[in-house]
Amino acid sequence: MSEIDWDPDRYLDLMLAEVPGFEELEDAVAAATDGLAVHDVLELGTGTGETAVRVLARHPGARWTGIDASEAMLARARERLPEAELLVRRLEDPLPDGPFDLVVSSLAVHHLDGAGKRGLFTRVAAALRPGGRFVLGDVVVPRPGEEGPIFIDWEDDKPDTVADQLAWLREAGFDATATDIRTDLAVFHAIRAR
Repeated sequence: MSEIDWDPDRYLDLMLAEVPGFEELEDAVAAATDGLAVHDVLELGTGTGETAVRVLARHPGARWTGIDASEAMLARARERLPEAELLVRRLEDPLPDGPFDLVVSSLAVHHLDGAGKRGLFTRVAAALRPGGRFVLGDVVVPRPGEEGPIFIDWEDDKPDTVADQLAWLREAGFDATATDIRTDLAVFHAIRAR
């Protein structure tokens, strides 16, 4: 993405314009945390705090740690999440020390290639408590014969299929399932099994 895409003043408008189903995906990620005992949360790709606000509405007492590569985006998130620990880190960097009850991410992991996703999923499993949950909402490659409305540039955007990501999650030690939100959006529900 170019620097203009990371402008916190334009981010939400950009997401709403370029990601049909953005609000639906955000709501589905937050809903996937319902019923969980959540005390410590790690968010991957905090952005301006869109996902955090929705999840914290369901788990108001949770301690929030978030990472994002953009200090400008985190500055906006700090306004919305004054109690959160927000760190400038890339998804490829070591994750903050856990253990966490929940790791959540929305529309960030598709910037990693397949090997990057596999490595991240292994690091996420290591950061979770046994039985902890990873909820990932993101762009995916549509099934054969289907086409999605989201523009993918294949440079900054590197989505993979649901099947590949489920295999990598299981390889990392998760019991994992996925729910389609749209043709090219899915929410992954992964429980650390070991």
